[in-house]
Amino acid sequence: MAPRPPVTAEMNNPEDITRILQDWGEGRSGAQERLFLAVYDELRRVARKCLRRESPDQNLQPTELVHEAYMRLVDQTRVTWQNRAHFFGIAAQQMRRILVDRARARKADKRGGDISLLAFDESHAAPQGQAQVDLLALDEALERLAKVDERKARVVEMRFFAGLKEEEIAECLNVSTKTVERDWQMAKLWLYRELVPSGVGESR
Repeated sequence: MAPRPPVTAEMNNPEDITRILQDWGEGRSGAQERLFLAVYDELRRVARKCLRRESPDQNLQPTELVHEAYMRLVDQTRVTWQNRAHFFGIAAQQMRRILVDRARARKADKRGGDISLLAFDESHAAPQGQAQVDLLALDEALERLAKVDERKARVVEMRFFAGLKEEEIAECLNVSTKTVERDWQMAKLWLYRELVPSGVGESR
């Protein structure tokens, strides 16, 4: 496991991160290393939020999720990075895939006996009576939602799997914050309707 990088002046500065992404895209020396230093703390924040919603039987740590997601991100050779928001939007996709892949592996190891339940809202853990969903069922429902309304599916992906703020999602999707808020609320209602009949979620 790589050691935690030191904090730098470029940390959490959207303009600097965007410039580094441009340098990386142009193949400039050291850009990839500078990018990792610049986004590490933010990726860890995102990873911690993401894992707080996860099933307690998973043993993935935030640092592991960050490193695995980052390795997938730097392998995105066909992506033309636009800015910081675009980078973290793709990071949300990769974290979703990592968690879904691990949930499938756990279910396969237990021969179908493991259902990974997690909270389907902003809270870090689901109190008694709050809606919970099967991660794999949610992933499949999101795929269906994307066919109906891709933007709403992206909002859920970035909000739920990566814990991005509404302002960050709005920047990534080039829409207003109000639009993101509406999409989030409408997408949740749509997903509840999809999940409730299967017995893996409950709206209260």
